[in-house]
Amino acid sequence: MKRRELLKGMTLAAGGALLPMAAWPMKADAEPAMDDLPLAAPVRGLMRKDGKLVQPIEMSIPHAGGAGEAIVSIDGHEVERHALTAGMNTFYVTMEPVDAVKNVKVDVKIAGDVTSRLVQLQPVRKVKVYVLPHSHHDLGYTDLQADVEEKQMQNILQGIDLAERTSSYPEGSRFIWNLEVLWGADLFMRRKSEAEKARFIEAVKKGWVSLNGMYANELTGLCRPEELLQLFRYSSELGAKCGVKVNSAMASDVPGFTWGTVTAMSQAGIKYFSTAPNYFDRIGKMMVEWQDKPFWWVSRSGKEKVLLWIPWTGYALSHVMKLDRQWVGKYQDRLDSVAFPYEISHVRWSGHGDNAAPDPELSEFVKGWNAEFEWPKFEISSTSAAFADFEKTYGEKIPTFKGDLTPYWEDGAGSSALETRMSRVAADRLTQAAAISAMLAPGAYKAEAFHEAWRNVLLYSEHTWGAWCSVSDSENPFTTKQWDYKRKFAVDAEKQSMDLLAQMLGTAGVGDGIDVHNSASWARSELVVLSKEISAVGDQVKDGHGKLVASQRLSTGELAFWVEGVPAFGTARYRVVKGAAHAPARAVTVKDGLLSNGIVEVRVDRSTGNIAELKLHGCSENLVESDGEQANAYLFLAGGDVSKLQRSGVVTIVEEEKGPLVATLRIECSAPGSRSLVRRVQLTAGADWVELSNVVDKERAALNPRPGNAAQDGEFAQRGSKESVQFAFPFHVPEGKMRMDIPLAEMRPEFDQLPGACKNWLPVGRWVDVSNDKTGVTWVTLDAPLIEVGEVSAVMLGSQRDPNVWRDYIEPTQKFYSWVMNNHWGTNYRAYQEGPVEFRYALRPHGGYDALATSKLAMGMSQPLVATRASGRTLREPLLSLDSPDVVVLSLKPSEDGKAMMVTLFGASGENRETRLRWRSNITGKSSVSDTSEAEERAVDGGTIHVPGWGVVTVRVQIGGAG
Repeated sequence: MKRRELLKGMTLAAGGALLPMAAWPMKADAEPAMDDLPLAAPVRGLMRKDGKLVQPIEMSIPHAGGAGEAIVSIDGHEVERHALTAGMNTFYVTMEPVDAVKNVKVDVKIAGDVTSRLVQLQPVRKVKVYVLPHSHHDLGYTDLQADVEEKQMQNILQGIDLAERTSSYPEGSRFIWNLEVLWGADLFMRRKSEAEKARFIEAVKKGWVSLNGMYANELTGLCRPEELLQLFRYSSELGAKCGVKVNSAMASDVPGFTWGTVTAMSQAGIKYFSTAPNYFDRIGKMMVEWQDKPFWWVSRSGKEKVLLWIPWTGYALSHVMKLDRQWVGKYQDRLDSVAFPYEISHVRWSGHGDNAAPDPELSEFVKGWNAEFEWPKFEISSTSAAFADFEKTYGEKIPTFKGDLTPYWEDGAGSSALETRMSRVAADRLTQAAAISAMLAPGAYKAEAFHEAWRNVLLYSEHTWGAWCSVSDSENPFTTKQWDYKRKFAVDAEKQSMDLLAQMLGTAGVGDGIDVHNSASWARSELVVLSKEISAVGDQVKDGHGKLVASQRLSTGELAFWVEGVPAFGTARYRVVKGAAHAPARAVTVKDGLLSNGIVEVRVDRSTGNIAELKLHGCSENLVESDGEQANAYLFLAGGDVSKLQRSGVVTIVEEEKGPLVATLRIECSAPGSRSLVRRVQLTAGADWVELSNVVDKERAALNPRPGNAAQDGEFAQRGSKESVQFAFPFHVPEGKMRMDIPLAEMRPEFDQLPGACKNWLPVGRWVDVSNDKTGVTWVTLDAPLIEVGEVSAVMLGSQRDPNVWRDYIEPTQKFYSWVMNNHWGTNYRAYQEGPVEFRYALRPHGGYDALATSKLAMGMSQPLVATRASGRTLREPLLSLDSPDVVVLSLKPSEDGKAMMVTLFGASGENRETRLRWRSNITGKSSVSDTSEAEERAVDGGTIHVPGWGVVTVRVQIGGAG
């Protein structure tokens, strides 16, 4: 995203990128005076003359008289006699190519008068430069979203027209239109006429249009695991329709990607990744470290890799430069400055601004240059062809790196915390609904309904949040309309996910029977809560054998009961009957702020409402740091001065639930920046974790309107005062190490981060764990996707262009902050938010680090057991179980063609494992390794599936009787 501001000494490039005025290229129609023209100018290119490569110098000689002659000498040796005509005379003189920087003296003698110039020649790189034309897809920002959608669909047609018009051009100058991302193509295929769709498919087959596999310019750090896989799913579908295999991806503007992106790409058959960040704003050291330094990016499992390349100036090259010979020289200067070691390179050409139309000048420039010069060579290309040539030429010489390229822009999601929460929960619910369909009603699975819901999830996580003036003019209808459109993605995803889950569960039964469904791949023992209406018959609950289970009527009128061992992908049946609630064998107690269930003890400080102690029962070690902030402490920061952190006020604590099954403390207090703060700490008998709920009723940030129109008067008026909200989680585990969940991977802050990765804040998936070999604590987050490690370091307010102001290093620590709300950006994201938002967490003290147990706890909390009225029919046996407990199922769903089950396996223990899938009788067990295309790639050898630690394997399993 680029700011539409005017600053002293700066000027505005197309699309809003800023350039120093000294660097602003001359307009094409500007005619300089003859006196100002250089007599001789080097051209950094090689041309062939008389069968030899020569290096040209362009002569520009004004001549006012009649016929004449210019005698040109280089370093005293005559090289050219050129007949002059009236006006400007432009021609080349040539010499042997130089292999080092060389200054030569050029003399021009006309009618006895000699004019001299010193010309510096530089070696010409014999480099083949692939040029990738595309349009940067901002879903909003420059225009209202509906207008952008129409524009991007029109761009496809213009790209096809341009490719067709240049199809007879020399090879390399024929236009190719790269679809940067695919949401525009998806709209095209759903909205356009059959004739237009047929033309599009034919253009793809001819190579005029090239598909790149990412659905949107995604903030990948926000993605849930299945969401990250869905990000590349449509490329398989569209590629199949067009008869091509998509093996490349593009991304633009967004700086950084979560490590699991490699795994997700590999599941879609993608091996090439041209990523082109914003080249100056809020990107840390991303460009400093990786610009024009292609490398193989290896997944967390070590089994997959993609070739990643950030080109010069990211995607904004065409925003800041024009196609001319001067640019050719500057590009070689750039390659020299980084000692670029290859003879193949690539650049992006995204037209004149964001959402720009195809640039018709590109083919003309490449055609003209290549006809005149032999080196450098320019070739208009698809991402796939450019990267394939580079791989073929350099393959094993390309360096390899393994680590998280921690992204920078996910912090903007904290400007709309409620909608971010809605989207995260919707993604988990969609995964759960698909699994419930496979378990209960495969025939009810409607692929397009799920795809539509996933589109909304993906487009909420897409990087365009709002208008370019979303902060500078927050009340402008252009801003508010864009936010309404963006917000609708989260609202619709939430509703669609809820509707789909209800449909997959089917019609509710009648009577006192309760079915509890487990959509996970392991047996689960957890708390189930029934509504007052469903549980009206009584407070007693019996299992399928008639045995009483622990239950408790809550203060809300709901009925809670504890279930044991609900089987993987199975259902357990219970009955609610008349009678008093049954107490658990070991009750949970609450007294004077201390909650204990014989497994876990947690103490709330009665003066602050924060968590002062967290212990495993029988252990004296307090896992909460006792010196400094307490756990779950509320912090509010106005501005960026961390010495001015504010904290919550005087608390009122109420024992809301007193056991024996569930104990809950309700903690109310004032909180700066908010109307109120209500926190709950809950402990359940039999559970080895504590649940937290923090409801922040946010006040709207103070507005500071500036007189006049900020978009026109040259002032960037920040409409909202900058602020943020954190919850502190300082732990005390002697020599404990911090690990964190990210989509499809695990990561250690600092140790597993690539150079240039963001360290001021880190997106987190579901959990953070701090452990040594003997003890530790797991923190689970359900709603808030950002943490600051070790200190409050999210203090980057507004635009940030200086790479050196960003954090360089994360010291070893056991403290972090859940960064739940902010309005720190100067554009795109929201200027303020208000109203209540709930942030849910869990704390689980434990022995030594157990990655599998940590993942299961967090996945289970994000996809809870689902209770419905019993269907009345006999329960079916569980659908699926795994031989290896170290492997979990990320997703389970009926296949798109209705003939198979699709299972996505994940090595959640971090260890390489083998497993077999055990299905109920109507599944044949015929298994094939697959991917996002759902095709049968290869048979599973002997039915045993090899799952790498932290790796993903997708399996297609035939349903009995299906063709």
